[in-house]
Order: sequence, then structure tokens, then C-alpha cells
Amino acid sequence: MTILNNVLTLEFAVQYRAELRQAGKTLVFTNGHFDLLHIGHLDYLEKARALGDALIVGINGDGGTQRLKGSGRPLVPAAERARLITALKPVSATIIFDDDTADGLLWALQPDIYIKGGDYAHKLLPERPTVEKYGGKIVLIDYLPDHSTTGLIAKIRALPLT
Repeated sequence: MTILNNVLTLEFAVQYRAELRQAGKTLVFTNGHFDLLHIGHLDYLEKARALGDALIVGINGDGGTQRLKGSGRPLVPAAERARLITALKPVSATIIFDDDTADGLLWALQPDIYIKGGDYAHKLLPERPTVEKYGGKIVLIDYLPDHSTTGLIAKIRALPLT
């Protein structure tokens, strides 16, 4: 399978999933914006990968990130965010998607384990019905305290201009 920098198209992602399933390997999937990469992202992805044989990360496209995060976001274009995430050791591949939820990707790939941040323990996880429908498992992983993109942006904005 030849893919540019392991950033997959949906067609290649489905093919990769089939290869993993045929080999009896566990696929873990997560998704997010990953705007301004920081150590909290790496910690989260390391914990996710430890739960399976391969980790595919869905990267919210630029339009979706702007809709969900607001004006001025993303700071980094989706193609660049995908390349950065793909370069991390725990990540097997990434795929960019433009929907507001990962339901379409989840239905197409049917990963064994769907990972989200621990903040979803107390709020609605929109993809839950999809994962339950195909029989996948949902795992919530706690974030590193005081490590968020929003916090990082606030720190940068507070810096004096020189």
C-alpha cells in the first residue's frame, strides 16, 4: 500500500483496515483537531496506541475545525497537522475528514477501539451510537492536566510583542 506520508484517503484507510482485520490485529482509532501540537497530544496518542496494534488518527479538516472551534481556527492547516501527527511514533496513519463528527469514518473503518478524551465522561459523545451499533469498544483517556491547545493559545496571546 503506497500512501504519501501515511496520510490516507478513505479508500486506502478501508484497505488498511481490511489488512489489519485479516491479520487478526486490533485497530485503535481516535480523532481531533490537534491544532498546535503539544506534549498532551503525544501522551494521549501513546496511551491510545498501547491499546492495540495500529492507531489511525482522524484529523478534523479546516472547515470543521473552524465550525467547531470558532473564528481564527485552525492555526495550522489540516494537511500540516496530519503530517505532524503521522510523524509521531505511536501513530500508524492519519486521515483528514470534514464532517463535524467522526461517524462516517467510524462506520467505514469499524475500529475495534474508539478513543476519546476523559472530558467525555461527563458529556455527550456524539459517536457513541455508531460505535455501539457496529460492536466496537469506547475507551476514554484522561488528558495531562494543564496541557491544552486553548491554554497554549492563551499563553501565546499574553506574551508581550517585541
